[in-house]
Parts: sequence; structure tokens; C-alpha cells
Amino acid sequence: MKISYNWLKEYIDLKNLNVNEVGEILTQIGLECEAIERLGGGPEIDPKVVVGYIVSAEKHPNADKLTLCQVDVGNGLLLQIVCGAPNVAAGQKVPVAQVGARLKTFSGEEIHIKKSKIRGAVSEGMICAEDELGLSHDHNGIMVLPDDTQVGLPLAGCIATDVDYILEIGLTPNRADAMSHYGVARDLYAYLTHKKKKTEINLPSVASFKVSNQQLTVDIEIDDLKACYRYAGVTVSGVKVGPSPQWLQQRLKAVGLTPINNIVDITNFVLHECGHPLHAFDADKITGRKIKIRKATEGEKFITLDGIERTLSADDLMICDADKPLVLAGIYGGLYSGVTGHTVNVFLESAVFDSVHIRRSARRHGLQTDASYRYERGVDPDMTLYALKRAAILIKELAGGEISMNIHDEYPTPIAPHPVDANLDRIRRFIGKKDISNAEIKSILASLEIKIAAEIEDTLRLEVPAYRVDVQREADIAEEILRIYGLDAIDPPRKIKFAWHTPVTDHQELLQKSQVARLLSARGLSECLNNSLTSPDHLPASQQDKAIALLNPLSRDLSVLRTSMLPPLLHTIRYNLNRQQHSLMLFEFGKIYHRTTPDSFSETDQLAIVLTGHWPEDTWMQPSTPITFYHLVDTVEAVLHQFKIHDITKSYTSDDLGEGIDISAHGQPIASLRAVAPTLLVNFEIDQPVYYAHLHWENLFHLSLRQKTTYKPIHPYPEVVRDLALLVDTSVTFKALTDAIASLRISQLRDIRLFDVYQGKNLPAGTKSYALRFILRSDSHTLQEHEIDHIMQRIFETLSSQCGARLR
Repeated sequence: MKISYNWLKEYIDLKNLNVNEVGEILTQIGLECEAIERLGGGPEIDPKVVVGYIVSAEKHPNADKLTLCQVDVGNGLLLQIVCGAPNVAAGQKVPVAQVGARLKTFSGEEIHIKKSKIRGAVSEGMICAEDELGLSHDHNGIMVLPDDTQVGLPLAGCIATDVDYILEIGLTPNRADAMSHYGVARDLYAYLTHKKKKTEINLPSVASFKVSNQQLTVDIEIDDLKACYRYAGVTVSGVKVGPSPQWLQQRLKAVGLTPINNIVDITNFVLHECGHPLHAFDADKITGRKIKIRKATEGEKFITLDGIERTLSADDLMICDADKPLVLAGIYGGLYSGVTGHTVNVFLESAVFDSVHIRRSARRHGLQTDASYRYERGVDPDMTLYALKRAAILIKELAGGEISMNIHDEYPTPIAPHPVDANLDRIRRFIGKKDISNAEIKSILASLEIKIAAEIEDTLRLEVPAYRVDVQREADIAEEILRIYGLDAIDPPRKIKFAWHTPVTDHQELLQKSQVARLLSARGLSECLNNSLTSPDHLPASQQDKAIALLNPLSRDLSVLRTSMLPPLLHTIRYNLNRQQHSLMLFEFGKIYHRTTPDSFSETDQLAIVLTGHWPEDTWMQPSTPITFYHLVDTVEAVLHQFKIHDITKSYTSDDLGEGIDISAHGQPIASLRAVAPTLLVNFEIDQPVYYAHLHWENLFHLSLRQKTTYKPIHPYPEVVRDLALLVDTSVTFKALTDAIASLRISQLRDIRLFDVYQGKNLPAGTKSYALRFILRSDSHTLQEHEIDHIMQRIFETLSSQCGARLR
């Protein structure tokens, strides 16, 4: 949120505090000042940029979107300038960059103005927008100067502005009360008062609000009091819609808003002044002079201000007239009811809507506005009439007209200050300051406008103002006192007491996760964290009936809990591929969710791994190679080794996710590895192989608790290596060979390695070659040649009889 330092000073005497000191105080009291930006003072503008008067503006003969302007720049000079801005018109006074001028834009780009031909017409300069002059980011059209600006003068001398500073505040969602300049001033007042710096806070008076006549009355009716607690309105007739004065435009630009016209600008100004949203209607477009607040009918159509036709839900709250919807309440205006340049009569709305209704509607339609942002968090019901009167007074001053009806205020059930009981001793314990006095606590509460309704012994019955929707309990009161008292005033304790209630196994599991994460990171993988919600379209077909759907999802893309870790990971891969990141090695700890019966559900912890692309990166020593399924196998085996799980069983399988292997140990599934099915990759627009594994974390962890660490001496006897090149049928797998050898139970056989597979030229049709390496070693003696030959003979005979192998 942006707060203007100069604007802030209109509501509170800051006692000569500079902007940096104000930023530090705001951070101390919970309104974190993330940045301070200097604004105004005027950039250095070339003297060849002068004030011009547009004598005529005619359509360019060779271009529909260009205008041919004759511009008087003083001293009898009349320049022809081609302009593409949509708001250019005869009679305007504008900044003109003459030939030879050098401009520095708001983004830092430099422009050198030259005489040129644009679509066949000579252009002798440029009529400038604010961003082209370096004044702001605004590029919605040319900058229009006040009518009394003198033609021919250098622009720099005509637009000098005071230096302002913009404080960027990182506001937490609970602090709806501070979403305005007055709200921030209110917090500063509490702090400065506590620090004995006498100061004053003031909100501009609305005592001058006066109804002139009753010529334009509008009736108000609320159908749904649960969704709309309060609705007030007033009319101003005979207004003249036009540009806002410079002071108002500068205020809005300072907080990042683009001025539109004086009526709309006033509603935005009041919003950022006191935090209460307003909406202005063209009163002549309100059929039957009646405003009705009702729920939409299911499927009802409504065109919003952006020209988009939206289909309404029965839960959407609408502001309607006698026969049609006008506004999506608290969120966005309608296309046909807003203020335009032809508006003469204005109806102003000031309301309090239920935050839950507004939040759901805003998310349902994908809309977020300044108004909805505040309504979602809660607005001050007691500011409703003040904001309405303040806006009406400003409209009279800046747009003319008369207030033409008494304020109609529908507020059937006023929202009272909410009571909170606070025990003074507990407050002291909460904040960690035993010697803070009762008087000091009461003084801080008073500065925060929290009233003491009663005091019984050491307990205060407090009345919290309605605008502090976040203060609901004793702990919140302690927090309020602490942030004003100051965290820096709390002495750190000499001793810290804590209780250790967490089961030891929980800490072992966290340690194991940390060790696995470090292992995978060391192997080049990156940890990621995905949303547990996904789209039902991304679930494997076999898991659709097990999915758990949300009752009130934000969107279809986030409407079910994931039944597999894979879909969100594929979404992450696609996101990175779209940004030219083609090699990814990721892992994620998370949960999957299944419906076990119509009324019961299960959550399962998993570790997921995905690999795609090439590895490692190209270097002069080693070129990168495509990632294969065997990279995934190697990675999973490294994790199993970390858990000290070695006695495993592998089985080849295929399912919705793809083909691969399942691994189990002691009869429990511990891992599944897949080359992801191409049909699944197509759904995510991924055009390269992806390899995926998920490990059953709970099974792995509990199996690891059973494993005992054993220590053995370094083997004193040498290893012997023997190779066999075997010719087998193409249907024979490496696993079939190793299973056959395992059946011999040869104690001296330490390892079998496959170092070559060949199929093709010079081999009989229907055959392939496996090159196997056998590692032999005895624990009791050095193997003799005759022992080695006997072992190898047994192996070959078994492979020959069981697998049809023969020597190549």
C-alpha cells in the first residue's frame, strides 16, 4: 500500500519527523515500511519543451488513428504536429517538445526530437504524455495543462511540484483499519502520544454538508441484510464532469492511481483518505429512482465496466434499480450506469457489505479492485456517512451542482463496538513486562480508541471500535499494547523455559527428511513445493473415483486434492519449459489424498522425484547426456541406501502413469518408478521424456527404524573379476539372468554388473548379447583358480539351462 508523506501530514502533526523517521516508527508499530520513494520536485526538462495551444486537430488523411494538429507555441510560431494520443483535441494547452529537444522518459529511455514525416505528413515536434517527460508512468494520453497556463513558456517552470515521498507499506491482511492515510495517521498518533510527543490528529470537517433541495430523491431497499449491513446514498444534481484540478490529480498519482474525471477521482480520493469505498452512479440511468440491494438470479447476465459479459451466481450480491442490475456490489461497476462526460446528476453510494460475500464473488469472477480489497477485510461502518458527506462536499466544490436529497441511510441493525475482557496481570505476562503500570496500559488503550466500559478488580471490560475487526480477544489486546509500547522496550529474559512434548520419532523423521533432502540436493536435484489442489482433468483415470473434491473451489483447476504427486510436478515442468528451462531434476515431500469409503479419507506421505532433459550441464571436460530411466533408478537406490534398505524386490509393471518398476521390502511397497506415459505428457504440453518416482515415506521410515548399523573390517582378501559375453533370446531380460544366478546362492559372488548390451549386425536374428561382469571374493581366504573356474562353470550351466544362454 502506498502512503504519501505530504498527504499524511494533512491529518497529523508529525512534529518535524522526517520521512525516514516516520518509516521507522511505522515498522515498529506493525505497519512495515518496505521502501521509500522520492516523488516530485520535477525532473530536468529540456527548455525546448514548451507550453503549446492546439489551434486545430483534424484527422490524418492517411491514418485512422492519427491526428494532424496545428499548435501555437508562442512568438507567432505555428507548428504542424502528428499526434497518436486518443485524448488530443483542439483548444487544449499541452507540453510540446520542439525539434532538437532531448527527453528522458520515466523508464529512463532517451528520445531526441527530430523533424519527420509520419504517413506522408510533416511533423515538427511531439505533443508529450507524462511518462515521456519523466513525470510519471502515465501513458494513457497526452498531458493536458490547466487553461490558465501561459503559451510559449518552458514547461519546467509551469509544472514545478513539491517534493513528496511515497512510503510503501507491507500491510498484513488483518489491518484493514490502516488501509488509508487517516488509518495510518491514527496509529502514528497512538505511538507519538505514548512517547509524550504532543500531537494532533484531524479528519477534515464535513460540517459544511448542506442539502439544497429535494429535487432528485432515490429510494433504497435492502433485500439481504446478511450480505449488506448498511447502505447510504445521496444525490448531487447539476454537476459538470471534467478533469480534476492538479492538486487532486497529484494526490492520486502519488498512490499509483490514474486520474479519470473529477467525480470518479473524488471517490478514489476519499477511499485513500479515510478507507471507505464509494461508488458514483449516473442518477439519470437509475430506473424508477430506486436502488435495490439483492442477490442475483442464477445465470443472470451482467456487463461490467470493462465490457465483459459475466454470468452471475445466486450468491452474487447486486446493486439494482427498478428493473436491472447496475453494480456487482462492492467489487465492480456496470458498463451502463457509471459516470461519463455527459453525466449531469450523480448518485453516491456508501455501504457496508459482508466480507465473505464480497471475497467469494471477487474470486468467482476473477476480479480485485481497491473497493473489494477493503470490503474483503472489513470496513468501518461508522465511517459510512462521513465518507458520503466528504465526497458530496468535494463534488460541489470541484464539479458544481447542488445536494438534492437528504441522505438516505438504511442501517437496521447497527454494529456495536465488540466487548473484550482483559486481565491486567495476564496482559503483563503476555508482553513480558512486569513493571508496566495499569495507568500506562490504560493510556495506550485510550490512544487506540479502545474504551474501558468497566473495571472489576484487575480485569477491564473493553469496547473495541468496530473498525478494529482484528481485535477479538485478550491476546489481541496484549498485541496492541505491545506494538505501541515498543518491542525494543521489552528486556530479554535471562532464562528461557520450554517443554519438550514432541515424540522422539517425530524428530527422527524430520532428521531423516533433512538427510534425504541434502542427499538429493548434492546429486543436483532441487526441492520444490506444489499446491495440493489440482484439476480433476489431470488425475489418472483409475483415480477419478477416489478423488476428494472441494465443496467451494476457487476454480476448476484447484477443485480436487491430488491423488498423485505427479500432476502438480508436471505442471511445474511445463511452467519451466515455457521459460526455456529444459533440464529439470526436482524432488518434493508432500501428501496425497484418497477417498477410502464415501465417508472416510486417507492422507499418505510421499517423496516424489522427477527428472527430465539432460545432465550434467555441458562442460569442456564432460558433455551433457540425455536423462534416462536409469538415472532415476540410480537416484532412488541412493535414497534406499540412505535408509539402509538393501534386501529389496523389484517387479516390472505398467499403469496410468506409465511403464516402470515397483520396489518392495519385507512385503511392503516402498517405491514406484515410471517413464511417464506419453498420453499424460501430451495433456501437459510436454514434448520430452519425463521420469517419475514416488517413495512411500511412512513405510521407508518405519523400515529404517528396524535397520541396525553394523561395522565390518576392510576385507583382507582380494576381489576377482570375471566377464561373460552371453547370447540369449531377445525376450530374456537382465533380471531373468540375475534371478537364475541368485538361485545358486553362491556366497563368494559379491556383485553382478551389466556393462554392455548389443543387438543387431553379426548376431543371429532374434538374439541379443549381454556382457556381464562378476565380482568374486571369499571372506576366509584368497580364491584359487580352480575355485573360480568351478563357480563360473556353475553360473554358465545354470544360465544355459534356465535362460538358453550360450557363449558368444
